[in-house]
Amino acid sequence: MTPHRLLLVGLALLAAVGCGDGREVVVLYSPHGRDLLVLLEKEYEAQNPEVDVRWLDMGSQEVYDRIRSEGANPQADVWFGGPDTIFAQGAGDGLLAAYRPAWAASVPAASRDSDDLYFGLYRAVPLLIYNSEAVTADEAPKDWEDLLDPAWTGKIVIRDPLASGTMRTAFGKVLADSVRETGSETAGFDWLRRLDAQTKEYAVNPALLFEKIIRQEGLVSIWELTDMLFQQGRGAPFGYHFPASGSPVIDDSIGLVANAPHGEAARAFIEWVGSEEALLLAARKAYRLPAREDLPREQLPDWAREALDEIVTAEVDWALIAERGKEWMARWDREVRGKG
Repeated sequence: MTPHRLLLVGLALLAAVGCGDGREVVVLYSPHGRDLLVLLEKEYEAQNPEVDVRWLDMGSQEVYDRIRSEGANPQADVWFGGPDTIFAQGAGDGLLAAYRPAWAASVPAASRDSDDLYFGLYRAVPLLIYNSEAVTADEAPKDWEDLLDPAWTGKIVIRDPLASGTMRTAFGKVLADSVRETGSETAGFDWLRRLDAQTKEYAVNPALLFEKIIRQEGLVSIWELTDMLFQQGRGAPFGYHFPASGSPVIDDSIGLVANAPHGEAARAFIEWVGSEEALLLAARKAYRLPAREDLPREQLPDWAREALDEIVTAEVDWALIAERGKEWMARWDREVRGKG
């Protein structure tokens, strides 16, 4: 076992047995990254000094795999973040417990589970990104088909879709569209094979993806709005376009882990993190686009209002992606990766 894995196991076990200072523990498994997790941890603990918020940051697929592997002895309390398609898999596996927070009705019906097992909390928006020092906005891809232009051959770096909910969703949309338009996935896999031929490398994590784009080891990629705004805020040379034909806007969800060891504390955290106060905090300081539709538009930061005006939301067969996504990604890994 690697030192990183040992650390994760140690933290989870420590959280499971409680906190030495007597505070109630709530454990989050999340792909949201340190910026948001630290922000929410500090704010929630300031308001609730009797609670110790602990979190493990990992990819959305890793969260699912870990919660499933711990099913007989759960260590996490809250599954915090990831596409609703992967939450649907978790719900089917019995990994989530029903809990309906007070804010549930403010989330569109299509963005929440009918059995109250998970709810959309934020909107995650896949988009086309580029190194703005090497590529002008006019030159950069503006729609998905532009990625197949010979100008980008060997200049695309993509996050490994097997570990990334964002990329699984983007690839899943290609395949679901193929089924809708032609009756089979064949055309979709052909498109992904052509994209593979354009791709220089699949990055194992977002940090490596950003590094490679910054160093111009790749010039173009697919990633998500929140991370791009963070990178721009830190001075990184990133530009982006919302795809003209539409983005598969993801319901970035939250749910209560089945048999959570700290269920009461977990439910209280879920109530708070979906409140107007916490959503506006996340929007202003961590670039999260709220899923709730009742928040006053004038209270949203400028970037969020601009994004809402610019995003073209694509039609997506989410049920088909949830049903077939795991099978599709296994086939992509077996038949497409490195073979385009």
